[in-house]
Amino acid sequence: MMNKKDSKTNKFATTLNNVSVNKEVSKVVLIFLLLLFFIANFITQNLSQSQDIWMINGQPLHVSMLAGVTASLGNICILLIVILFGKVGFIISLLLLLSQFPRLLSAIFLGHNYATVQGVFTNLLTITASVIIFMNHRRVVNYQKKMREQAITDQLTGIPNRFACFELMNDLISKHEKFVLVSTDLNNFKSINDTMGHTVGNEVLIEICKRWKAIASDPENETVDFLARPGGDEFLLVIRSYEDTAAVERAIQRYQDALEQKITIDDCDYFLNASFGYAEYPTDAETPIVLISYADTAMHEVKDSSKNDRILHFTQDLAKIEQNLATERKIRNALEQDTIFYYLQPQYDVDHKLRGFEALARMKDADGNMISPGVFIPVAEKIGLIDKVDLSVFRKSAMFFGKLINETNADITLSINISVRHLMKNNFMDEIRDILEKSNLQPKNLEIEITESIMIDSIDKALEVIGEIKDMGIKIAIDDFGTGYSSLSYLNKFPADLLKVDKSFIDEMNASESSRQYVATIISIGHIMNLDVISEGVEEPEQLETLKEIGCDFIQGFIWGKPLPPEEAEKLVL
Repeated sequence: MMNKKDSKTNKFATTLNNVSVNKEVSKVVLIFLLLLFFIANFITQNLSQSQDIWMINGQPLHVSMLAGVTASLGNICILLIVILFGKVGFIISLLLLLSQFPRLLSAIFLGHNYATVQGVFTNLLTITASVIIFMNHRRVVNYQKKMREQAITDQLTGIPNRFACFELMNDLISKHEKFVLVSTDLNNFKSINDTMGHTVGNEVLIEICKRWKAIASDPENETVDFLARPGGDEFLLVIRSYEDTAAVERAIQRYQDALEQKITIDDCDYFLNASFGYAEYPTDAETPIVLISYADTAMHEVKDSSKNDRILHFTQDLAKIEQNLATERKIRNALEQDTIFYYLQPQYDVDHKLRGFEALARMKDADGNMISPGVFIPVAEKIGLIDKVDLSVFRKSAMFFGKLINETNADITLSINISVRHLMKNNFMDEIRDILEKSNLQPKNLEIEITESIMIDSIDKALEVIGEIKDMGIKIAIDDFGTGYSSLSYLNKFPADLLKVDKSFIDEMNASESSRQYVATIISIGHIMNLDVISEGVEEPEQLETLKEIGCDFIQGFIWGKPLPPEEAEKLVL
């Protein structure tokens, strides 16, 4: 964390300047180039005065001729200094080159060493090249600086933009410096644009930025603040040099207080407030993208809330809410685009003879990545869209299954999950009849899975609908048996054909004798009620052996088959 002295000096303007300028080359490089230049210059002087002759392949070589090589190396160092260090480098290079002229001229006129004439012209050419390079380089640097300032500045308000904010955050993260990112959205700003026009709206934004920039630049602040505008009526605020959460919220409150003061444009008064959500690096997240996402999540939670408090710190609970909202949008889009699809998981008897398949809902996001059913099914249930998901899977899998059975004459069953909500719809039976007719699937080859909770929630209506289903010749399975609250009296009334033992019991079955007996009891109850029993989630050979020993009728699980795309499931039937 910065100390107080730093916080007084490194304010908004300084931070913006640090973001906008290119990083300087280390002074170590300058020292190295100067050292190399002096070494080359020293060697050049000694070589130029040498009378030695080397024999190379029988040919004489005057050592003094090598002086041109080392002199060129020194001139290269000079040019690099000009290029890398701008004005300072140009002045240093010019002084170094000019300081050599007295020695060179003295050698010519006093020492009659006319070989140094070459050095005089070489230095003149190097000075000329340095001037040209410096002038052109300065022009390029000024142009780059102008372009970079435009790249990091919001053109309407003159404050930094989203890119500048990212630059700063990346720099702070590279230094492992703690900071808070605040996401801000003006409340009801759209009404100003709609009623007064965008010109007035822009004037309001300019006035807000003027006020907030003054706060960010105030040297009396207890924090170091950096303000940016990504666009529209959204703003980002990076806060550093704070003691605790209370200091952060006091800093944010300064912006809220300034915003709530009356804004007058063309003799019209406007009163605004905003929603503020914030997340901290590295406590809440460690990358700019995630920080902005979390701060946005907290901000939207404030915006949607009826509470008076307009400032909220991100928590993981909010992330779950945001994820659910994102999943909801994906579900609605998939239903609208009819992209819900299905996999088929095989079911076998204990002798590994194929009984049929359970159709399982599947969904992908816009990038083609699979979304776990454990994620989207609970959300679909919560928002009341599970019946539409069920219907989509039912319709598509029935069309495939009807065609498969007609082509192969296979005696297999399609098992479909139906939610309580779907079963209770007034037109549910009409949907079944319509799908069976269009798919040419026979009722005897269809099984509908219903959770046992329906026997508590609405037993009378459930029994009425299930009775109609049974009269059509469709089988009924009680799904996830043992996880709900049904009693044996309800189960006795329920005209089911199959009992499904939930995976959670299978997982614990071999952990203890009591767990094994519990599963055995469920199977016995099913058989007493004249029901077949299938265990789902069977994955281990030990589980399979135990289920065979205690009399389970059917097996479903990874041990004999994972959920498969229809074309792969078809191969198991052919």
